[in-house]
Amino acid sequence: MNKTRKIIASKLIKTQIVLRNKELQKHVPPTHPFTQKRLSAMLARYGMIYVKPDAGSLGIGVMRVEKKGGIYRYQSGVRIFTFPTFEKLFQSIQSRCGSKRYLIQKGIHVLEHEGNPFDFRVMIQKKPSGGWECTGTAGRVAHPRKAVTNGSQGGTIYNAADLIEPKHGSEATTLLLQKMEQIAKLTAAQFGRSYPAMNELGLDIAVDRKLNPWILEVNTRPDPCPFTKLEDKAIIRKIVTYAKAYGRQYCLTCSKAKKAPKRNK
Repeated sequence: MNKTRKIIASKLIKTQIVLRNKELQKHVPPTHPFTQKRLSAMLARYGMIYVKPDAGSLGIGVMRVEKKGGIYRYQSGVRIFTFPTFEKLFQSIQSRCGSKRYLIQKGIHVLEHEGNPFDFRVMIQKKPSGGWECTGTAGRVAHPRKAVTNGSQGGTIYNAADLIEPKHGSEATTLLLQKMEQIAKLTAAQFGRSYPAMNELGLDIAVDRKLNPWILEVNTRPDPCPFTKLEDKAIIRKIVTYAKAYGRQYCLTCSKAKKAPKRNK
């Protein structure tokens, strides 16, 4: 146990920490180190997977990889590359990865808003009085030409309920938001056991078409930018207040993420 460590860079290590909790295991997509054999096996099994840097942030370097019939393709940023064989696909991805460590994660067919995928960022922090509290949940809708939802990649930030309720109703929305908070609290407790000095986590949670939540990633130094774009300013105020209590100050200049249009009431 590292009693002073507050930041973990490796996504694989963070995934392994989450998997120590039996309740959370069912919410973690299969995630493995990138190899040719693993890429072939996971594409054959799932049809769509993500290849992402083991250490990285802001959605940089993330690739969505698909196999449809005999055609292979992947998307990086706004560019889509197509290949007639698996070998050519692998060679291209491997050259893009270079010497950095990458992971392969099962792709989740997530909910969409106006044809664009979205997921959620759940912020959980240590309270000044002690204990963990979920201080905010924001929806993140992908840029129309991209496969990642990050605000830093041009995503649009929504009030979480506004993305769920119109199609699934208020009761399902309440239950899903409660479930995401429960997942965040279990995750924080699990991290806290190994790293008691940790004060904050940002969970990226995707929701599939059956309304099952999936932990895509756990951020140990989360960016509060999504919450600056929400109409309810009390959320970002609380996040900043809690952070100051444990000694972190944020940069709140968030120019790349877009703010959702106001709802018609």
